[in-house]
Amino acid sequence: MSRNILVTGGAGYLGSTMVPDLLNAGHKVTVLDNFMYKQTSLHHVCHDPNFRVVKGDIRIESIVAPLISQADIIIPLAALVGAPLCNLDPVGATTINHDAITLMLKLLSKQQIVLMPTTNSAYGTGDENNFCTEESPLRPISLYAKEKVGIETELMQRENAISFRLATVFGMSPRMRIDLLVNDFTYRAIHDRFVVLFESSFKRNYVHVRDVSSVFQHAIANYDKMKSQIYNVGLSDANVSKKELCEKIQTQVPDFTFIDAPIGKDPDQRNYIVSNAKIEATAFQTAFSLDDGISELIKGYAMLKNTCHGNV
Repeated sequence: MSRNILVTGGAGYLGSTMVPDLLNAGHKVTVLDNFMYKQTSLHHVCHDPNFRVVKGDIRIESIVAPLISQADIIIPLAALVGAPLCNLDPVGATTINHDAITLMLKLLSKQQIVLMPTTNSAYGTGDENNFCTEESPLRPISLYAKEKVGIETELMQRENAISFRLATVFGMSPRMRIDLLVNDFTYRAIHDRFVVLFESSFKRNYVHVRDVSSVFQHAIANYDKMKSQIYNVGLSDANVSKKELCEKIQTQVPDFTFIDAPIGKDPDQRNYIVSNAKIEATAFQTAFSLDDGISELIKGYAMLKNTCHGNV
């Protein structure tokens, strides 16, 4: 069934993959984006009569309200994403990542559906075994994670909402981000041939950008049995440390060198093993492995070498 879907931040890293997929599935999609990165990542869908684009700021009620009123489903992707960017602009992080979503929730009717990406970085260091399920305590450290936790709490007070706690995303996208960990390390392997690791034993979970797009479509198709729930979304066979990630990259880039050094600190202090059993129990399956992603990044980076494809 075709739905009217509003995607805020739809020209970003996730949205540039997700929006074409939603259009291909027959939905009518409106994108609201301020195009702060001057991205051209949705040019290839402008021919589609079901695609509409609005340039604007999600913090301005007069812009957001009429778009929300026309939507069956809202996917709020617009955000300052990641701890480094939020630290650079803490006011923007609060007004965009929290206040704008609070405004959106105020404008929604009870019947409208919200599918929200949050982050599993909120788990911090997990429990004594560093193992996390959706029921694990949240210990957000960075401003980014704290704002996501706060807005998820507000979101889940609604009946018609789903929160996806995304693992660290990787893979090529029309609006590329090189600053995500797998993307970053693979870029360094290709162009620098080395990386210096800090806290190399810290583990985290990963998920391909196309699998993120797929889980949102899965939620639309299975909404009645998934609503009002929080789901971790990641690769169950990819709870790996930074060092193990480098070893995987090295199998495809043999002259890649990595060394441990007692310098630096992860701003999120992420060190955990995440269970994705709950989303898998809904019959969702990921399609792209970590090795698949590294392989496609290697191909992508043969065409890409500059410093504009990131958030900071």
